[in-house]
Amino acid sequence: MLSRVLGSLLQFRRPSCASRLPLRVLESFRGGPQTTALSHAYSTDSGSRDDSIGRYPIPNKTDLPFDIVELMEEMEVKTGFLPNVFKAMAHRPTEFRAFFAYYNAIINKETGNLTKADKELIIVATSVANRCLYCVIAHGALHRIYSKKPTVADQVTVNWKLADLTARELAMLEFALAICRAENITEEHFRKLEAHGFDREDAWDIAAISAFFAMSNRLAHFMDLRPNKEFYTMGRIPREKEKMASSE
Repeated sequence: MLSRVLGSLLQFRRPSCASRLPLRVLESFRGGPQTTALSHAYSTDSGSRDDSIGRYPIPNKTDLPFDIVELMEEMEVKTGFLPNVFKAMAHRPTEFRAFFAYYNAIINKETGNLTKADKELIIVATSVANRCLYCVIAHGALHRIYSKKPTVADQVTVNWKLADLTARELAMLEFALAICRAENITEEHFRKLEAHGFDREDAWDIAAISAFFAMSNRLAHFMDLRPNKEFYTMGRIPREKEKMASSE
């Protein structure tokens, strides 16, 4: 499971090759519960397929570039499981690097007025609109952890307008969903955001997250990407019980 001990992985490391991925992509998983690392969950048999993950084969780690293998192994060792999106995207190493580089740029940026919980809430709401099971479940789990509110993501999944959200969060989601649905964006959209403390750069951040996950949602849909079972209980039950559940 996900753990605060990931802090040691969050710095950019000296690259051993030009294509090295920054390990700060793991920043988005800070704060989650920790378990003992599991055995490697991606394939050691070239071209094998696991229908519990998706419709494309999971690459043999010996066939993958070093930087991608290292990121996957460190994620798994430190969190106790490897999110299935890493396994699925490893089918295309060049796209894997581009995908997580942009993810890192918009989710782990240190400027702006969006909190980690805000970002995960945007991902949940827009992923619902895009009917993406993987992102709704995975990022709903992260929202529970960051917000310390175990029910809000579930409410947003059913009807965001009836969820226990602040006026600020409602304005943020209204704008995110306008981007998600490719509505015509007008100055009125910006005025509504500004009324709740969001500036133009925050609007860009909201739009970037919504747009990136529109792509991510459609890739996950196409790949039939399934959530890891660990995501379903994260942030719902006391940590000690969660550790016990993950070891069963």
